[in-house]
Amino acid sequence: MSNLPQPTRLSIAVYGALAALALGSVTSQTTAWAQESASNADAGAMGLKADGGLQEALPVSENNALPTFVRSQSMENKGKTFSEFEGEVEVRRHDLVIRADKVEFDQQSSDLKATGNVLINRNGDRFTGPELQLNVETSKGYFEQPEYELLKNGATGNASRIDFIDRDNMVVENGEYSTCERVPGSKWMPDWMIRASSIELDTKEDVGTAKGGVLEFKGVPILGAPYLTFPLSDKRKSGALPPSINIDSTSGFEVSAPYYLNLAPNFDATLVPTVMSKRGVDLGAEFRYLEPSYTGTFKGAYMPSDKLRDTDRWAYSWGHGQYLTGAIGGGSGLGLNLRLNQVSDDNYWRDFPRSLTSLTSRLLPNDVTLGWTRGPWSVGAGAYKWQALQDAEAPFTPPYDRLPVLGVNYEQLGQTILGSPDWDVTLQTNFTRFQRSVDVDGAGLKVGGDRTLMVGGLTRRWQAPGWFVQPAAQLHMTQYQTTGLDGEDDTAASRIVPTVSLDSGLVFERPTQFFGKDYTQTLEPRAFFTWTPYRDQLDLPNYDSGSRDFNLATMFSTNAFNGNDRIADMKAVTLGLNSRLLDPGTGSEVVRLGLAQRYFLTDQNVTLPGGTAVTERISDMLLAARVQWDPLWSFDSTFQYNPKSNTSARSTLGGRYTPGPYRVISAAYRIQRGVSEQVDLGWQWPLAALWGGASEPLPGRALGPNQWYSVGRINYSIPDSKVLDLVAGFEYDAGCWLGRVVMERLQTSTTEANQRVLFQLEFNGLSRLGASSLQTLQANIPRYRYLREEVSPPSRFPQYD
Repeated sequence: MSNLPQPTRLSIAVYGALAALALGSVTSQTTAWAQESASNADAGAMGLKADGGLQEALPVSENNALPTFVRSQSMENKGKTFSEFEGEVEVRRHDLVIRADKVEFDQQSSDLKATGNVLINRNGDRFTGPELQLNVETSKGYFEQPEYELLKNGATGNASRIDFIDRDNMVVENGEYSTCERVPGSKWMPDWMIRASSIELDTKEDVGTAKGGVLEFKGVPILGAPYLTFPLSDKRKSGALPPSINIDSTSGFEVSAPYYLNLAPNFDATLVPTVMSKRGVDLGAEFRYLEPSYTGTFKGAYMPSDKLRDTDRWAYSWGHGQYLTGAIGGGSGLGLNLRLNQVSDDNYWRDFPRSLTSLTSRLLPNDVTLGWTRGPWSVGAGAYKWQALQDAEAPFTPPYDRLPVLGVNYEQLGQTILGSPDWDVTLQTNFTRFQRSVDVDGAGLKVGGDRTLMVGGLTRRWQAPGWFVQPAAQLHMTQYQTTGLDGEDDTAASRIVPTVSLDSGLVFERPTQFFGKDYTQTLEPRAFFTWTPYRDQLDLPNYDSGSRDFNLATMFSTNAFNGNDRIADMKAVTLGLNSRLLDPGTGSEVVRLGLAQRYFLTDQNVTLPGGTAVTERISDMLLAARVQWDPLWSFDSTFQYNPKSNTSARSTLGGRYTPGPYRVISAAYRIQRGVSEQVDLGWQWPLAALWGGASEPLPGRALGPNQWYSVGRINYSIPDSKVLDLVAGFEYDAGCWLGRVVMERLQTSTTEANQRVLFQLEFNGLSRLGASSLQTLQANIPRYRYLREEVSPPSRFPQYD
């Protein structure tokens, strides 16, 4: 072999035929690896063991130092640098593998020509066809009449020719592209494909560009464009998104054509023009930004001359959060939060219940807050304003605007007081200016006032295994300066209210058995005493107080009202009892039963404006139960029971069955006597499971291809005998595409409802085509799971050659 010339990139050695190699040709059918001779091999190259197995050496630093290996049944050298290989030829170079019936290779130029049953595998991307021309050094070349498959997203296709521009870019001429699986031995006709005169695939940026392209579904063209871009992965990129189409009972036939702008790694925008047959054109947009010290999202929509309302319609929403480091030395920095929501008119929430700005509430918050913290101290300032969208059939009183709010708070845990450790000390100070507009004889006048608040608290908890005792004391001081209509009738008032409370409880445990299984059973009695003396608050303004919901948390609280304008005079004891069954192996809760009731020692005379004093000595009893005997099943229930009338004032019964992924059924029954009685049912269920045909879950592929799912949620009013809200439909997973049909009905008033039909096609590895039904399903169906979840990037080893 010392007589052979030393090539720059490839040397040939066929074991068992060294003499013939020295003459430059091999005619016998001998199989061997070709490699650089040991004397000429680079120190950084990958070598071979004597038995033909790979052995690892020092890594190479440059691409041109990579060795190339060849195996064939026969070989012939033609000249110093040109060789021909025939018979099950295999060429390997780093992450490149080429197989063919015949390979011609020029070692000097690194040009390679492969013919006959050619297969090329580039880092998991596979191409097959009759003829390949490739420079193994530059990765430039072409493939005649190939079929191809991309590893990252499973895309496949055909072409008259593929031009390899470099390692990361190729051009598919007169080709087709789809993520539908190719069935071996059959003519390739996927359910969906992009057919184009030219398709550029950039595997580094994960972007595909089709020129003169048409998107076909089941052989029917559904979208055509002279220039069409699409992603090769989930990486963000600029480009047109598929249109959204739905039929709405109010707005008519709607078509949206969104366009995504990937402005920078931390900035992007989406433009969403929408044509509504009954209204006109709506121009929507969303802009998102992310920086190390701040982040935010702005959404907006503008419709010039709405044909149904004969006026311009608009809406915007802006959320911004920022951390101002170094603003005040020695502290944690300033935190700024901004939230703005505005619409053009009171009917916007009804006409656009699913608008781009997602402003479906009738009360829109607008506020800005600034906060700073250092040790136990925190300082804050803010302004809060509301836009109330009124309905003549159902008007409501909006809350007061707070312009401004200034506060200083102190919280120190574990203080030592009078030689006793572990006392928690809190102090809250607050100044707020309340303001609200009222309509008086057609004129909008301002009413409100100022409130200065100081609340001090002191508490300590003594506890040991099996018991706890926690006393607490609070002093509530308030000063009011009230202003009448347009600054008239300026009055002042003040109030000081002390409160003391004592919370205590015991915990007993014992081992027990149910149905042959061991459990730990607990018995947990609790007693809570609170005392607040009476202070006349009838003439004080009420800016932010309201009745608290009746639940276990509020029954063990010191005040019957939320907010700070009403402090209930209360001398009462709350008694409660819980019992739980615990799994001793995992500690998980299997059963929880609880009840609580409050006993008033005196009347409660402080009320909200228009309210009446509480003279009953015994409150309603609250009973709650939760059972999860099996991980598949769970049941929850609460009962508010009036012992005087022997009736349940309010009850809730609920249950959920979750036997596995993509299988969930939830049901709830809620009744508030004299107010409402409703049944709520939600589900996501594969139809094949109804007759035992559903398969096991696949990573990122739900239950696999060819599966139908039923999804929905129904809220039904029993007294009215009608459906209030409805979301129901079907999903179909074909493997390479998903289809959804969803019917949606949302109640917008006591007599009106908005209805629409959503249709969506989602092509795996491409994009979604249709209305955003996913948002509707996720918002309405408890524990709904998307059929395509993110998984780790695919390994190249399943397609290793």
